[in-house]
Amino acid sequence: MLDIAEELHRWVEQGRAFAVATVVAVGGSAPRQPGAALAVDSEGTAIGSVSGGCVEGAVYDLCVQALDDGRTVVERFGYSDEDAFAVGLTCGGVIDILVTPVRGGVLPAALGAAADGAAAALARIVSGPDDLLGRALLVRPDGGYEGGLGGHPELDRTAAGEARAMLDAGRTGTVEIGADGSRCGQPLTLLVESSVPAPRMIVFGAIDFASALVRVGKLLGYHVTVCDARPVFATAARFPEADEIVVAWPHRYLESTEVDGRTVLCVLTHDAKFDVPLLKAALRLPVAYIGAMGSRRTHEDRNERLRGVGVTELELARLRSPIGLDLGARTPEETALSIGAEIVANRRGGTGVSLTGAHTPIHHDAPREPTGRIGSVA
Repeated sequence: MLDIAEELHRWVEQGRAFAVATVVAVGGSAPRQPGAALAVDSEGTAIGSVSGGCVEGAVYDLCVQALDDGRTVVERFGYSDEDAFAVGLTCGGVIDILVTPVRGGVLPAALGAAADGAAAALARIVSGPDDLLGRALLVRPDGGYEGGLGGHPELDRTAAGEARAMLDAGRTGTVEIGADGSRCGQPLTLLVESSVPAPRMIVFGAIDFASALVRVGKLLGYHVTVCDARPVFATAARFPEADEIVVAWPHRYLESTEVDGRTVLCVLTHDAKFDVPLLKAALRLPVAYIGAMGSRRTHEDRNERLRGVGVTELELARLRSPIGLDLGARTPEETALSIGAEIVANRRGGTGVSLTGAHTPIHHDAPREPTGRIGSVA
């Protein structure tokens, strides 16, 4: 649900009544992961998606029904080839959908936090006793929380701890705990949706390839910074879509800015006086991806220079160079696409090979199997 929080927050501010359908569990080759959502307001306006189109019509009707009767339900959709017009997933997967009307409680607060870019986690009961289904808890990074799951007093504390751990990792997914907050007893399944600031992409080198990469980075959901030591090139006019433009020596900026395990660093300068000190620092940081542009000759020369300043072989093994996947790219746009593709493959565990004729999974994220619990609550 938090993936469409900005628009839903506007609906809250406008006083619209609406219901939200959220994917809470998937199995097989399902098209969307837990947390994906579709919302319908009282005027029939719909935003979002839960299946890429396969079951949107049926889920839309469930949202309309939830607005009418005020009930929260969990519905399962699977594959059926018996009837060409049957509602089901053509991909052969299985998804469980939580449908709930949004009428006060902590859901509007969660939407507001996500819309503002604040870090917060929303934990909702998606499997368990009918009278607890859909209960929600909003958890902040400091461990504080609001709302309640309506069960044993220890339940909220345990759920808040689990949600905070997932928030710290920037993860969305499900977790099972006991109805009394322990690890035993009658089980509950919580869907925890983490809202965290956009991950960072830092592009070093204000060249024409960087301009195209900025656009790809924004498309992939990154907060994009362009850094270059040359003020004549690092300008807003040249990079209008960048979130931030920094004029500084690349290694000095990297040493002074915040990065984390989701940050990607793209070094496009291919100039030793910039690359060597920058990559020496970058290869020792806990970031998700480090790529550097250049020919294979440039790559070999750069590696020797890096070894000369003390970079180890283990550190060098983290470097993606020459940067990008082999698409045969030539133009800045094609090159940016190949870099973006490598970043996605690195993040998702993809191979980068063509799916045609391959026997690899289409979706590499390991999904959680549906819980099998279907229920409703008024």
